Amino acid sequence: MNTATFSSICFNQGFLRKGEVKNRNQRVKPNVGGASVLSTKCMQSSEKNKKEVRIGLLGASGYTGAEIVRLLTNHPYFGITLMTADRKAGQSMGSVFTHLATQDLPTLVSVKDADFSHVDAVFCCLPHGTTQEIIKGLPRHLKIVDLSADFRLRDIAEYEEWYGQPHSAPDLQKEAVYGLTEILREEVKNARLVANPGCYPTSIQLPLVPLIKAKLIKHGNIIIDAKSGVSGAGRGAKEANLYSEIAEGIYSYGVTRHRHAPEIEQGLSDAAQSRITVSFTPHLMPMIRGMQSTIYVDMSQGVMIEDLYQQLRKCYEGEEFVKLLDKGVVPRTHNVRGSNYCLMNVFPDRIPGRAIIISVIDNLVKGASGQALQNLNIMLGYPENTGLLYQPLFP
Repeated sequence: MNTATFSSICFNQGFLRKGEVKNRNQRVKPNVGGASVLSTKCMQSSEKNKKEVRIGLLGASGYTGAEIVRLLTNHPYFGITLMTADRKAGQSMGSVFTHLATQDLPTLVSVKDADFSHVDAVFCCLPHGTTQEIIKGLPRHLKIVDLSADFRLRDIAEYEEWYGQPHSAPDLQKEAVYGLTEILREEVKNARLVANPGCYPTSIQLPLVPLIKAKLIKHGNIIIDAKSGVSGAGRGAKEANLYSEIAEGIYSYGVTRHRHAPEIEQGLSDAAQSRITVSFTPHLMPMIRGMQSTIYVDMSQGVMIEDLYQQLRKCYEGEEFVKLLDKGVVPRTHNVRGSNYCLMNVFPDRIPGRAIIISVIDNLVKGASGQALQNLNIMLGYPENTGLLYQPLFP
């Protein structure tokens, strides 16, 4: 088979898909022989470990770690060369997550035994409160996306207040860039360390930031009613997450004190250039994946629902992963399951002058691992949709 025929077959399998040409952060690279970039499916098995970027995955035994592995299976440039999981050290990833047993992955090791000499970039999926010390000790050449909350809050005093312990890497905090991709793309592009946003803050800030920047909504009396699937609580054994505790019911938690509140307020305050405080109540739903934020806002004087709709349309019309639905269509978590998409819409409230905004994401993808991969793509100069064009699973 000649090069042209081989390349044609690979392109027909859909690697250069929707969004790459219009993507704002594009880099399509030729392979060594000058032929076009090849689909992962076209690679021989001996080539799977010869991808350009060597990835380390710290904390691979949790849901976000497993989701990163799932997404990277179809990434043509990123290959995993290091995986850590202290409690599962010595085991294969397939024995920890059977759905990944078909993948050729390195054996899990403890963080203290990790060798970073063959790693270019790291996804850090470790628990809050443990990440700062570990990242502080990593080689400076590594690009890092941290999925914990340890670098999201710029104010280290605020971090201590909400997380109950002092910040152990204040110098790194000054370097960290908050990675809400569609809003802070240019900052992410030049970052070495990105603090990946939380799931609730992602679903809330994506619709609110453009409206606040355009001065279309008032800063006071923002009410956020948010709901998440159980996977958002992680894989650890917790009594409150037992099937008999979760099934057939709804559970409000972190009432007035959820740790995502200061992160949400930080982002909205940045957009407003003044302090914003919100009412935010999260709820745990009897489902595995999915997140919906229903947001109630007061519109500015003279502003109509149409103004909000057109501002969101203008802001996101060129985006791959954030979509404003047709007027009147209600976003559903079923419509984003397993994907990196955020769907949103805006509706008039029965109360004059108020609007209702509904935003949905998959909490494990756009709310965590998918956005992390989107950010690393940007940091390393690849099209940001690479490895992320999974369509939602429906029904």
